[in-house]
Amino acid sequence: MFRPVDEQLSILLRGAAQVETEKELRAKLDRSFATNKPLRVKYGIDPTGFDVHLGHTVPLRKLRQFQELGHTAVLIIGTATAMVGDPSGRDSSRVGLTPEQIGKNAESYLTQIAKVVDTSKAEVRPNGEWFGKWGFADMLKLLGQATVQQILAREDFSNRVKAGTAIYLHECLYPLMQGWDSVEIRADVELGGTEQLFNLMVGRDLQKGQGQEPQICLVSPILRGLDGVKKMGKSLGNFIGVGEPPKEQFGKTMRIADEMMREWFTLLTALPVGEIDTILAGRPNEAKKCLGAEIVRWLHGSDAATQVLADWAKQFEQKVDPDDMQEVSIPAGDKPVLDLIVAAKLADSKGQARKKVEEGAFNYGPDKTKPADWKATVPVANGLVLRLGRKVVRVKS
Repeated sequence: MFRPVDEQLSILLRGAAQVETEKELRAKLDRSFATNKPLRVKYGIDPTGFDVHLGHTVPLRKLRQFQELGHTAVLIIGTATAMVGDPSGRDSSRVGLTPEQIGKNAESYLTQIAKVVDTSKAEVRPNGEWFGKWGFADMLKLLGQATVQQILAREDFSNRVKAGTAIYLHECLYPLMQGWDSVEIRADVELGGTEQLFNLMVGRDLQKGQGQEPQICLVSPILRGLDGVKKMGKSLGNFIGVGEPPKEQFGKTMRIADEMMREWFTLLTALPVGEIDTILAGRPNEAKKCLGAEIVRWLHGSDAATQVLADWAKQFEQKVDPDDMQEVSIPAGDKPVLDLIVAAKLADSKGQARKKVEEGAFNYGPDKTKPADWKATVPVANGLVLRLGRKVVRVKS
């Protein structure tokens, strides 16, 4: 038995950036409620790397909401489209992956996606299932469904034309392939980020051409990454991975800008709007701790959230080292401080390490000794604790 349509819409439209169209979505939900037949809700993801990040989870959380409301989640794993490379929102060509890379990544993706979506109840379909059977004639037929003018009208392509940046012909195929996925699985709704709207609308057109009722396109805002400027992405290094340890997820969340918190609370938690307002009306640091704990609770459970909060309080409020410290293997003996910081992976380079020493951000040992200058040496022994900002590690010699 489905919930009343108005109740479903209030849940599904929270955080949505655009719906094409809300009227059609209501009509589909009305029919679903009347016939007790679930909608088929599609989300596609290309296995382009090993890390599913919080940016991916915004539409995935929406997919989970549809599941919890009784609808069928159809998860498309882009084993074919990943070989083309999605050009959406990009100002340069994206390199496609080999079948071997795609296969390895797909396994990892499903494990991570299972933290957000109930994959045991979802319909998981690799789009290589149909594209792998196609011949040249089939692809020509698909290409005949769109014009060059239509493809070049999309914002990222038109921007590249103006900038004189290359657009390769295989990139023009991507939106048609994504759209055809909707035909194959007879999608009622497709989810994605705002940069995907063009591709989702292509799906509507292709479904109409095949005599199917067109899907609803429900797009979510793009989650800004840790830098607060660009969208969260693996290639930009501004992401929080779904599979990262709780401490890492919490620590990264504590570093986001205060003005990003409402966006993250809305898109990454199920807290009611009134409760979010109350949290944000308080001290920013406390609000951020609440946000970080909610993210950890969602992905790792309540015990993990309780633990990261306790560790944070111990390290940054009580100024005590956390019990659970990463260990780094470094031989005993006197070691130049810059070499030690880089060896402990507390900094990426000696230049960065020198800057941190000069800022007084590095200390070591039980007395939290700070080096006199960047030329100093540190007596390294087994169990020595090294600290740089929020990073704390223990030497294993």
